[in-house]
Amino acid sequence: MFETLGRFSYRRRRLVLALTGVFVLAAVVWGTGVFGSLSNGGFEAPDTEAARAVRTVEQTVGRTGTDVIVLYRSDTRTVADPAFRHSVENHLAGLPREQVVGVATYWTTRSPAFVAKDRHATYAVLTLAGADPEQRLSAYHRIADQVRQSPPGLDVRVGGEIAVFDEVNTQTEHDIVQAETISLPIVLVLLVVVFGGLVAAGLPLFVGGLAILGAFVVLRGLSLVTDVSIFSVNIVTMIGLGLAIDYALFIVTRFREQLAAGDDVQAALATTMRTAGRTVAFSGVTVGVAISSLALFPVMFLRSMAYGGVAAVAVAMVAALTALPALLAVLGHRVNKLRLPFLQRHRAGAEHGAWFRLAQNVMRRPIRYVVVLVPLLLLLGIPFLDAQLGGVDHRALPAGATSRTVTETLQRDFAGASGSDVLVAVRFDAPPADPQAALAPYVAALQQVRDVDAVRVGGFKDGVASVLVHTPYTAQELPARDVVKDVRAVAAPPGTSVEVGGETAALLDLLQVLAERVPWMAGFVVLITFALLFVAFGSIVLPAKALLMNVLSLSASFGAMVWIFQDGNLAGLLDFTPAGFLDATNPVLLFAVLFGLSMDYEVFLLSRIREEYDRTGDNTRAVALGLQRTGGIITSAALLLIIVVGAFATSGIVFVKMIGIGLVIAILLDATVVRALLVPATMRLLGRANWWAPAPLARWWSQHGFRESDEPVDAGQGWSRTRVQVEDELSRR
Repeated sequence: MFETLGRFSYRRRRLVLALTGVFVLAAVVWGTGVFGSLSNGGFEAPDTEAARAVRTVEQTVGRTGTDVIVLYRSDTRTVADPAFRHSVENHLAGLPREQVVGVATYWTTRSPAFVAKDRHATYAVLTLAGADPEQRLSAYHRIADQVRQSPPGLDVRVGGEIAVFDEVNTQTEHDIVQAETISLPIVLVLLVVVFGGLVAAGLPLFVGGLAILGAFVVLRGLSLVTDVSIFSVNIVTMIGLGLAIDYALFIVTRFREQLAAGDDVQAALATTMRTAGRTVAFSGVTVGVAISSLALFPVMFLRSMAYGGVAAVAVAMVAALTALPALLAVLGHRVNKLRLPFLQRHRAGAEHGAWFRLAQNVMRRPIRYVVVLVPLLLLLGIPFLDAQLGGVDHRALPAGATSRTVTETLQRDFAGASGSDVLVAVRFDAPPADPQAALAPYVAALQQVRDVDAVRVGGFKDGVASVLVHTPYTAQELPARDVVKDVRAVAAPPGTSVEVGGETAALLDLLQVLAERVPWMAGFVVLITFALLFVAFGSIVLPAKALLMNVLSLSASFGAMVWIFQDGNLAGLLDFTPAGFLDATNPVLLFAVLFGLSMDYEVFLLSRIREEYDRTGDNTRAVALGLQRTGGIITSAALLLIIVVGAFATSGIVFVKMIGIGLVIAILLDATVVRALLVPATMRLLGRANWWAPAPLARWWSQHGFRESDEPVDAGQGWSRTRVQVEDELSRR
């Protein structure tokens, strides 16, 4: 199949490139409009008690959300000054009523919570028009310039939930441009070093551009039928560019090897596609399966990451298997043009290469390496045992961001603005004549809950009452979760049903949803990956070993994440504010992405080892030769991917920075400690058992398995092969 695809790409190279050009044009014109069609937030779990509580209140009692907070301050006047009040009220009166449906100030509420401790500042709460966050964000965009204009004598700053979302979106777009500006020149230089020439170095970037543009097209198409988070663009850029470079690196390297071996262009392309092309396809499927597991979660952020990740992997794989071979067919031997003489190196034979010698060194002392490295990786993972999970708040923005500054100012300078509210929706079976009297015993019971400052009835309409329970803790603080649990434990008033919501309740429900779905996700990824690796290598031992290696590298990476981002180590160097917890969705996201990337390198290494084992039947020599022929490529691919994802460590958004740092640590560990040391050591210890499978499975694999070499395997080259051939001989007798 893949050899046929290679020959087709050679014969129809101009047609394939022409179709690629049409696709690029369409993607540039339409796909790049994806930024305007994506949604904000999406970190909450829908159809939970917290979500239903908010929906019940908004659809009956009405919205009273703090969508936008306008902070006013004067260095010379106090809130008691009539001129201060006049400036604030004039400023708010000019806002269009079709966009701002509610305004609350100190003078409309007479609440001291609206006045700063020094009385030189106050704030207004704006409720925007719109049934969902997207509509409210659109309303905010229509008034943003006007509301930011300071009235005479006052300084104005704008914050609140919608302003935070808007600033996160702006920061995200800025970070993507910044990451590409940082990474692409470095990647290009490294590619020139790896390939030793400019023409070959440009090919991975060609595939990377196709992957990103193609994924943008897919995401914009999906946004027409479902909500897609703006943060999916980050994974498209990271995974799309990174894997495209990986895939192109392997294919171009194998193509140049075949040309150097004396093949003509068509034969070289056919062999490349039969070997490296087939492995790229298998790797793409494996990575795609791992990332697609995020779609098992009902959280829009994670589902969007699944959409973006799978789209990026799929387009990168298809581009590497179609457009790239066609371009190689056109270039032919010119792929080696514009070579830089000072980068030309003497290439020693496989038996004398550094990777071959490293593998031999490891395999002479396999027990020593396993005994040292496995406990080391487990030790690095210990901090994850103390991981605390939380949500996204204003601290996700960089210090100094306007909307973050507003929130921090309110918490610091306004005594009544600290803490958070728990929202309780009370639905009566039959509307009471006096809602306040009917709710009085319930309100009194809530007032007795530990760490509850105040309880008030927010409103009543159509048989539904909203009750606000104020706690001194911010929504993300751990004690606030205990308050929510205690509030939920209070018995509902007779003849009513109660739903408890609010930011803290939404976080608790999110954690519950994640806890319920993670085992299903892990089971899905492990089972599918195990099956795919068996199809690739004809062994049930290798998949089991690969999964264990992944667990080790993932635990070490997660431990590092806790040490850095939860405990705050390196906070100054990485320029972020530690919140004391990890964003709850990040470990889930990192598990899927890192599992897929680890399998990517595993497939490339073991495919070449399997090819050598089929040829020689010598397990130890096959491992050494496989590492020699892929070690440099895998290391180069890992280094390039580290540059691409590492650029996102410069992001101003903390959880994007966390993803970038987590990927860098995991890729570094995987490409060095795991692939270069643990894999050779464990394969040496297992010996021929590496290739064992039960006879029925071995027989199936001998007929349908996935191999880079189409040549039959000689008798005795693996336990499963030997048993199958003996049984076949006995049956013929």
